[in-house]
Order: sequence, then C-alpha cells, then structure tokens
Amino acid sequence: MRSFRTLDDADVKGKRVLVRVDLNVPMQDGKVTDATRIEEIAPTINELADKGGKVILLSHLGRPKRPDPKYSLRPVAAEVARIVKRPVAFAEDCVGPKAEAAVAAMKNGDILCLENTRFHPEEEKNDKAFAKKLATLGDIFVEEAFSAAHREHASIAAIVTASKIPAYPGRAMKAELDALERAFEKPEHPVAAIVGGAKVSTKLNLLGHLLAKVETLMIGGGMANTFLAAQGKAIGKSLYEPDLLPTARDILPKAKLLHREVVLPVDAVVAQKLAAHAPSRVVSVDEVGAADMILDIGPRTIERVISVLARSKTLVWNGPFGAFEFEPFDNGTIEVAEAAAELTTAGKLVSFAGGGDTVAALNAASVIGRFSHVSTAGGAFLESLEGKTLPGVKVLLLPESRSETRK
Repeated sequence: MRSFRTLDDADVKGKRVLVRVDLNVPMQDGKVTDATRIEEIAPTINELADKGGKVILLSHLGRPKRPDPKYSLRPVAAEVARIVKRPVAFAEDCVGPKAEAAVAAMKNGDILCLENTRFHPEEEKNDKAFAKKLATLGDIFVEEAFSAAHREHASIAAIVTASKIPAYPGRAMKAELDALERAFEKPEHPVAAIVGGAKVSTKLNLLGHLLAKVETLMIGGGMANTFLAAQGKAIGKSLYEPDLLPTARDILPKAKLLHREVVLPVDAVVAQKLAAHAPSRVVSVDEVGAADMILDIGPRTIERVISVLARSKTLVWNGPFGAFEFEPFDNGTIEVAEAAAELTTAGKLVSFAGGGDTVAALNAASVIGRFSHVSTAGGAFLESLEGKTLPGVKVLLLPESRSETRK
C-alpha cells in the first residue's frame, strides 16, 4: 500500500503554497468553454486560502514553443476568480523578476496565477535548473493536476526532486489516488472491466494488466471488431486494426489460461454509413454484411454485459461500446451506464470510470454523479490503469512507499 502526506498534515498559514493545477482548458475567442477542471480544483484553492496560505497556481496551456499571447493564462485566471469567488492576481511570467515581485506582494489568503509554464522550453525537458527556479517561489508544493501527472515535466516532477520543497497531494489528486487504490490495490472481488474505444493498439498494455487483475474483461467499440476479425468473423466495412489480429489471437488464450472471462459482442447494430439516425439494424456477429459497419452492441450483448455487472462487486470502465456521439449508436453505452449507476446507487457495485470519451459518454447518459468515482483525466488515468506509477504521483510518495511503486 502506497502512502502519502495529506493536506491535513500541512501548516500553510503564512506559507507560499505552489499548487500545480491543470488549467489546460478548452478556449474559444479568449474565453474558457469548459470549466470542469477548474471546478474540480476550486475546493483545494479555497481551503488553502482560508487557512492563510499564499496560493500560487502553476499550469500549462496548449503546446506553445515560446511565449505566445494566444496561450496566455490571463483569461483562465479570470475564470478561476469567477469560480472560487475570490480575486486572482496574475503574473506575466512563471519565473524571474515578474514572478518574484508578484509573489513578494502577496498577503495571507491571496491567490496568484503564474503565466504558462510552457512559455519556457525547459518545462517539457524536465530541466532541474528551471524546476529549482520555480521551487524558490514557494515553501510548500501541492500536486493538484492528476490529468497532467503522467508528464515528466519540470513543474510536475523535477520541482520536487530538484529541491527540498515538501510535497502534498491536493484534495482532488488524493481522491484520484484513493479511487485507484480501491479499484486495483484493494478491490472487492469479483472485479469487471469494460475496455472500449477505437483502437487495440493504444490499449495493449491496459488489456495485459487488466487480465492479471480482473475476473471479467468486456471489450467494446472498434477494439471489439479487431477481436471478432481475429476469430475469423466477417466484419464488413467496420473499423478494425488488421496489424493487430495476431495480438488479439494471443490475448484470448492467455485469458483462458488465467481463468479470466472475456466478453465480446454476440450481436451488433450495423449501418452502411456513420451518421446520426442512419438506417440501421441488429444482426448476430456471424451475419454482418459486406457493406455493413458495426457501430454499437446489440440487445443480447447489452443483456450479457449487465448480467456480468450484476454479479460483480467492482467495475473499472475505460472507453465506450459504440459510436455514442451519434444516435441511435449510443444505446449500448447508455444502457450499460444506467445499469452500472443503478447498481452503484443500490450499494451493490463500486464503479470507477475515466478517460475523455468515457466521461463524455457518461455525461450523455446523465449518470456521472451516480458512479463511485469518475476521472476526467485521459492519459494519466489510462497509464494508471496500466499499472504505471506516474511521475507526478511518484514525487508525492513517502520514502517507505517508493520501493513498492509499480514499474
């Protein structure tokens, strides 16, 4: 079991608290269009300010290679102020005289947002000298950017390893770590996993890791088409990865050796074009026509997936079952999501979900608030599911836990 300090252990009054947040939010015409990530970190920001800390926000935005007004965090700082309902000052740099002067002017309870860390190329190089400059601005470091924790960048990893600054997980970060521990380190068995999405290639490591952890693995989306094709089934014009047919063929006997159940579609909703309300029909996976595309799971598969959930105690979900962005191909994902939410609400299932498409699908099903934990992180959530210890998590571990980290 990995151990961390918590914010309950930190005395922040009068201290300069560097908080690495993820303000890499969608923007249009200089305005934030989705503030979900800001809403998630607002409780930590307010708590630190309420306790008399000088709260200094560090983040990146976009992928600039040099200072670029288009990627300035100034408008994002204004959105942070709106959400936390407090003034948020802004510094035109994240290191150097401008940042130092802005920090020196702070009083207890103030909040300051520093400019985009990626305006300095040293950030993405995980440069120790740059990290030390960042660290000199604070007395305490709080990691509150789980969605960026898989990046080995200066403001995430080197800021702790290159300095003596004590590090703590923020409240949202700690919730993510606790959820992952409940899902993988100490889950209640039987454990079921749903892995969907378009490509097997992006989730090969995940499939291998899950086979060692779960009793039942349910595969959906374009990934399932590759497995069906590997079994010699005709899949028409469906999306699949021909290069990965041998890999898919290897995974199934491996699962059998481990006594794991792999659930693949037995029926599917097919259409001849991918568009909302395109004419569609339900067929057995043995009857897919040459011009058909598999775009969702059918009713018999939905029934089978829900029956697996009913006998499971823990669920980990990453990736939709079909082309959920287009009706009626969202039906499989929505029905399964509703069933998982109902079992969770009844106290019969502990449910964890994450990844961009998964969050969008659960939003579409209006069930996010009824899952045990939903992570908005994409790459970080996926790498955690693969069993990797993320750079932004490793730096938070207490010394006795570091030897136990998963490679």
